[in-house]
Amino acid sequence: MAETIPGKPARLSWVGAANLPEAARAAIMGPGARFEIVIEDVLGVPTEVFAQRHRSLRESMLAARRNFADRTYLSTPDGDFTFAETARVVGHLAERFATRYGIGPGDRVAFAAANSAEYAMGAWATIVLGGIIVGLNGWWTSAELQYGIDLTEPKLVIADGPRTVRLAEVELGSTPLLSMETLLADLPDGPSELPTTPLAEDDPFLILFTSGTTGRPKGAVLSHRNFLHFSQSGLLSGAIGAVLTGVTPDPNAKQIASLMVGPLFHVSGIVPLVFTMDNGSKQVLPPAGRWSEITHFELTQQHGLQMWSGVPTQFWRLLQHPDFDKYDLSTVFAAGGGGANFPPDLVRLFQEKMPGISLRNGYGMSESAGMGTVTVGPMFLANPDAVGTANPATEIEIRDVEEGKVVEEGEVGEIYMRTAAIFLGYWNNEKATAEALVEGRWYRTGDFGRIVGGMLYLESRMRDLIIRAGENIYPLEIENRLIEHPDIDDVAVIGAPHQILGQEVMAIVVRRAGSEVTADEVKQFAAATLGAYKVPAHVIFRAELPYTQSGKVLKHELEKEYAPRV
Repeated sequence: MAETIPGKPARLSWVGAANLPEAARAAIMGPGARFEIVIEDVLGVPTEVFAQRHRSLRESMLAARRNFADRTYLSTPDGDFTFAETARVVGHLAERFATRYGIGPGDRVAFAAANSAEYAMGAWATIVLGGIIVGLNGWWTSAELQYGIDLTEPKLVIADGPRTVRLAEVELGSTPLLSMETLLADLPDGPSELPTTPLAEDDPFLILFTSGTTGRPKGAVLSHRNFLHFSQSGLLSGAIGAVLTGVTPDPNAKQIASLMVGPLFHVSGIVPLVFTMDNGSKQVLPPAGRWSEITHFELTQQHGLQMWSGVPTQFWRLLQHPDFDKYDLSTVFAAGGGGANFPPDLVRLFQEKMPGISLRNGYGMSESAGMGTVTVGPMFLANPDAVGTANPATEIEIRDVEEGKVVEEGEVGEIYMRTAAIFLGYWNNEKATAEALVEGRWYRTGDFGRIVGGMLYLESRMRDLIIRAGENIYPLEIENRLIEHPDIDDVAVIGAPHQILGQEVMAIVVRRAGSEVTADEVKQFAAATLGAYKVPAHVIFRAELPYTQSGKVLKHELEKEYAPRV
C-alpha cells in the first residue's frame, strides 16, 4: 500500500489521461475530439461534462440503430434482437403505450418482473416517450410492492406471472396491470418511428429503490444525463486503455458479448442495457429461473463471452464447480463487479483457474448511476483491498462527520462524490434529498472510507449495511419488523460472514419475559412481510443487548461475539 502524505487533503480526481502521450491525448480529448471534457452548468452547478454527447437516451437508440443496425443487441433463449429490430419493436410498443394508456413525459411505468426481452423493450418504450421507469424489486413481498406503488403512483404496471400473484394482494385502484409475457404480442410487423416528444438531459427516466438508514426504501431518481455520462466515461476509459496497451481496435473483431446477470430493477442490470446502445456490444439474456453455474458456462461457450460480470458469490460458485474444466472458457479475458471486496482467496483462485484474466472492482451506487471509482488489472492485484481511483470526470472527497470538512489522507471519514452522473434526488422525499445532496451537488454517500496513495479504501458501507450475494440489506428494516412480534422485547440485526454469499443476516433477539419463541417462528414472522433474502439465516437469543450510555446498540461487540462462530 502506498504511504500517505502528511497534511494532504483526502481528495481524488480523475488522472486517467496523465500517462497518455500528448498527441494521443489531443486526438482523444482535445477540442472537438470525441471525448473533449468541458465545464457547463448542470442544475445550477459548474460541472465537467463531455462536449460531444447525446442529449437523451432516445438519441443513443437512434445512433445505435444507425451505427450498429445488424449487430445483435439482445440475445435471448427465444431469439435475437438486432439494434435495428430493437428500435422497431420499441417504436411500436411506445405507440401502444401512448395511445392505449396515455403514457407521456413524466408518467411512471412500474415493472415487477424477472429479466426478459419484454422487460427490456418495455423499459425502452417508456424511455423514448419521456416516461419514468419504476423498477420494483422482483423479490419484494406484496406489502413491499404496495409501498413502492403507493410512493410512485404509476400510470401503468407491468408484471410477470410470479409478481402478478403477489400483486393480487396489492391495491392498484384504476391502474392497469399488463402481463409481461404477452407485452410484445400482436405488434405490427412493419417499420416504426420513435416518438419525437422533446426530451432534456436532466429529465428523469428511472426510479431505483435504495434503502437508507430509516429502513424504508427510497426511490432514487436518475436522469438521461446520468446514464449518458456513465456511457461516455466508460468509452473514454476504453479508448485510453487501447492507447496505453498499444492495441488498435479491429473493426472486424468479434462483437464483445457479456451475460446479463444483474436484475433490471438494480443499477447493475439497467446500466448494461443502456451502455450497450453506445458501445455496440451484445447482451446475452439467460433462460428464466435462478442463476446457475452450468447455464453460465454453457452461454459463455456458446457466445464466446469475453467478460464476466457478477458478485463474489457467483465467482466462488463458478470457479469451484466440479464441471468447470469441461467447458471452453478461453474467450473470457476480464471479470469483475462492484460493491463487494474480493477476498484474497478468491483472487488466488481466479489466477489459478483462469491465468491471465484481468480482474476489476469498483465503488458506485444507484445514486451515482454506478459511477465512482474503479481498479483493474495490475492495479487491482497490487491493491486488492482498494476500490480504485476516480472514474473520468468524477471527484471524491473524505469528510469528517461532524462538520463536513475534508480530512487528511489516511483518515477515515464519510465519502462524498461529485459527477454529472449524480442522481436528481429521492422521489417525493425532500428531507432525504436535502440530506444526501449538499452544496455544490456533492452527494453524501453515507459510506465510510479513506484515501491512501490516490486510491479509495472502504471502511464500512452505510454503517451497518449487510451485502448478501451482492444485494444490499439494511438491518433497521428487519429490526423494525421483528420488534413487532409480541414475544420479542429487543433485537439487533448484523451481518455474519459466509464464504459464498459474502454475508448472511443474523438476528440477535431478546425474548419477552416468559416467552419461548423459537428461531423458526422468528424467521416465519420476518418472511411474512420481507423478501426471502432479508429473512435472518441465523437467530441467536440472549438476555439483553449491549448499549452505550447514549442508548446505541454496540453492534461491533455483537459481531465480535457471534459472527465468527458461523
